[in-house]
Amino acid sequence: MGRSLFSHFSMVTYSAPRFASSTRLRGLSSGKYLRRSQLIRQRNLQAGRDFRCLCSVAVSEPVNSESSSSPVKKRIVSGVQPTGLIHLGNYLGAIKNWIRLQDTYETFFFIVDLHAITLPYDAQQLPRSTRDTAAIYLACGVDPSKASVFVQSHVRAHVELMWLLSSATPIGWLNRMIQFKEKSRKAGDENVGVALLTYPVLMAADILLYQSDFVPVGEDQKQHLELTRELAERVNYLYGGRKWKKLGGRGGSIFKVPEPLIPPAGARIMSLTDGLSKMSKSAPSDQSRINLLDSKDVIANKIKRCKTDSFPGMEFDNPERPECNNLLSIYQLVTGKTKQEVAEECRDMNWGTFKLVLTDALVDHLHPIQVRYEEIVSDASYLDGVLAEGARKAADVADVTVNNVYQAMGFLRR
Repeated sequence: MGRSLFSHFSMVTYSAPRFASSTRLRGLSSGKYLRRSQLIRQRNLQAGRDFRCLCSVAVSEPVNSESSSSPVKKRIVSGVQPTGLIHLGNYLGAIKNWIRLQDTYETFFFIVDLHAITLPYDAQQLPRSTRDTAAIYLACGVDPSKASVFVQSHVRAHVELMWLLSSATPIGWLNRMIQFKEKSRKAGDENVGVALLTYPVLMAADILLYQSDFVPVGEDQKQHLELTRELAERVNYLYGGRKWKKLGGRGGSIFKVPEPLIPPAGARIMSLTDGLSKMSKSAPSDQSRINLLDSKDVIANKIKRCKTDSFPGMEFDNPERPECNNLLSIYQLVTGKTKQEVAEECRDMNWGTFKLVLTDALVDHLHPIQVRYEEIVSDASYLDGVLAEGARKAADVADVTVNNVYQAMGFLRR
């Protein structure tokens, strides 16, 4: 398993969309649309001011759109690829936060297997990796009675909506994606599939399909939602409102425009070998990460050999000590202590002492997850049932959205 659905999406600023013909705008003036698009971009790119990031909102306080007499939970969607192994960064940066969110929000957590095939992969390994990823979700505390847990490819609306959105996505937006440029340059055009270029549209479909209010992302990932937000605005403008109503729809917006939800801590766990690089399953050395299923001895060895510095004592937030800050943050998150408590406890420790303390804390925290994981993977019928029920619940929501899009875009009713 691997990266959070949004952890690997690198976005850049887009230029205003341009079109060869105004007929593509269903009768709209291209100049009028461009002015509208520029206003949307200017608003969205002012992320710090315009994103309603819930960085400081306690997850125990639901944000309801209705009165207290008829509360309606806000909706959250997130997922992780079933490639590689789930590591501490995936867990502390995403999955651990899901556990709290599922008590407050309506949650959809899925295994994004369709994203896993954008680069060369092992077809024989994919089914097992997908099941293992789902089992780890549950072992970490995702509760299928509270959250819908499912496999992305088991809900066909993901692919359908991606195709519909693709028709409204300017190629220039995708050509500017940093990750596509980097990976295509390394692999060469002959070895890169179209899916690597268009996966951001699938990402947008994953989010918009469930009319998501929020998407959990790290502080450094706020702009990763920008394509999704711009695409939602674009489709709403081109096909929503009165145009949709004339076709028999309800009118108004087709999609909600989602906002990022940023946890107060733990959204960015760094490599054990480089405190300036994010922990990643794609890093060539397994020494750079703690995998959730690593044994006690493996964890001890990785912590013992991780990169440190020559400064005395331990401290947070010193820019000259990124590794120290990262390891203290990990310790804080797995122990549940406050930042102040950790700072006071570890201030006078040397690296040898702190590494032993951190190792014990990691082993104690991960052991129950590992035990529960083994129980889940040994009961295939239970896991299959959870995924089947999750897909059914997800499809109930997704089918409504995709049918609305078909209607708004003028397709003949089935």
